[in-house]
Amino acid sequence: MRVGPYERHRELLQQAVRAVTAGECWAPFTRAGRGGTDAGMRSARTAEKVFGSLLGRAFELGQPGELGRVRTESSPYGVAMDIGYARCDPAVLVAVAGRAMAGWRAAGPYERAGVAVEILRRLNTRSHELALAVHHTTGRSFAAAFRAAGPPGQDRALEVVARAFAESERVPADLHWESPRRSKEPLAMAGTCSLAPRGVSLLVGCPEHPTWNGWPGLFASLVTGNPVIVAPHPRSVLPLAITVRIARQVLAEAGHDPDLVTLAVALPGEPLRERLATDPAVRIVDFTGPAPFADWLEQHARQAAVFAHRTGLNTVVVDSTEDYRALVRGLALSLCRCSGTVRTTPQNLLVPAAGIATDEGHKTLRDLGADLGEAVDRLLGHPARVARLLGAIVDDEVRTGLTRAARHGAVVHASGTLHHPDRPGADLRSPLVVRLGAGDERVYVREWPGPVSFLVGTDSTSHSLEIFRRTVGRHSALFAAVHSTDPLVLAATEAAALDAGVHLVENLADDLPADPSSAAPEPPGGGAHFVTGRFRVVRSRGRLAPAERPPVHAPEELVGA
Repeated sequence: MRVGPYERHRELLQQAVRAVTAGECWAPFTRAGRGGTDAGMRSARTAEKVFGSLLGRAFELGQPGELGRVRTESSPYGVAMDIGYARCDPAVLVAVAGRAMAGWRAAGPYERAGVAVEILRRLNTRSHELALAVHHTTGRSFAAAFRAAGPPGQDRALEVVARAFAESERVPADLHWESPRRSKEPLAMAGTCSLAPRGVSLLVGCPEHPTWNGWPGLFASLVTGNPVIVAPHPRSVLPLAITVRIARQVLAEAGHDPDLVTLAVALPGEPLRERLATDPAVRIVDFTGPAPFADWLEQHARQAAVFAHRTGLNTVVVDSTEDYRALVRGLALSLCRCSGTVRTTPQNLLVPAAGIATDEGHKTLRDLGADLGEAVDRLLGHPARVARLLGAIVDDEVRTGLTRAARHGAVVHASGTLHHPDRPGADLRSPLVVRLGAGDERVYVREWPGPVSFLVGTDSTSHSLEIFRRTVGRHSALFAAVHSTDPLVLAATEAAALDAGVHLVENLADDLPADPSSAAPEPPGGGAHFVTGRFRVVRSRGRLAPAERPPVHAPEELVGA
């Protein structure tokens, strides 16, 4: 007897649901990865051979509506990519996704969740290959790419699968109740509840972390019954193309239409994602990235449920500390990670101009700036550490931003060119830190790409919180932190973070949440609505048929009368 996907992964899925329900962090892929041969992953050497076999060739998916081939990627580490992807008619992709949805809806949540876990399991076996794809398309260091596309990213996606499955199970299949009637017996009623997917889902790929930011939306839509069109950024297609290929293979093997997941690739500058996002049949859009495009999606894709997570103005409020050296080291590390392109890289450091109280005595704003610059230099003083922490610059916009930002204030730490020990052609840049005054708001309310941060001197911590609440509330952010020994300041910052709607970390110098650098994977923002917003509950009801009465037999004495 053939075992289906749900039966094959029942135990793993049930454990994931229990962990989600209990609010526990459970990371089975990461835990298995620490077991070496038990992880089930291809070896790094095999992955390199497989990755090499993809270069310079057509990447076949067997999708309908092909119009030609596009090659849009280049590796900042000097590897010739030259991978040809099918450029498909977006109208055809939307049409085939719509036709595939009925059968996927009928498959039910158990089958859909089982298929999703099987896709994740196969992605897990390709972790090193996916990491190489992220490494060479985004410029991330291999270590950071492995965290984003390997077991930690898969654990994050599994949590979304569990949440979506749990929410689907909450929809009752059958309903029974009594409807009261005046001067009559209540009317017995019966009905059914069905989960109705919204429709075609569009995933707009993120150029910096295509898998980490893309997988949650992909799996949330699939488990809730929606087909997905994946539109990667032209700069980083391969990680999501591999994901789509695996998903299509698993779907076909399970007897489902592979066109439930398709890849939509565009030439640079082609408005494909705008065309798809505003298609009337596209009812869900997922995007993580700069606020301007997120705003555009919310304004123009009005027919869809838009899950847009803005990167924005990540902010650190510094009031006081009991461990000054740890604070400085943690800030330096957060500025260096992946050349300032991870989701938690702080852009604005708000510090009272008069200075802060520390365990080493009073520290002025200049002291903090000088110590931060020295900490960055110490951190990047070893070539191996440079290769592990920084990423290669892939965008001219970042280079231009570094030059322009340095003109706006006193440079606390200049951005310099560093050398990769194994890739001499890679463009690595150290972080730029510029000191500004609170009045320079026109500079620090802009979202700067790459390793650009501002040390902003404020009138007081209260002033810092006022700026934090106003700028993040208006321009958004994914992350904020506060360092203070005063419980009142911590409470006030918590209130400001709630007002601004941003995640907050208190007095943690080197463990930042919500990105591939964190110690434990975290779910995407949006809470339960991230899942429940992808379906509706449709009810049908009617009068319950009366139970059939047993036949009434005549008394024997009346028979034949």
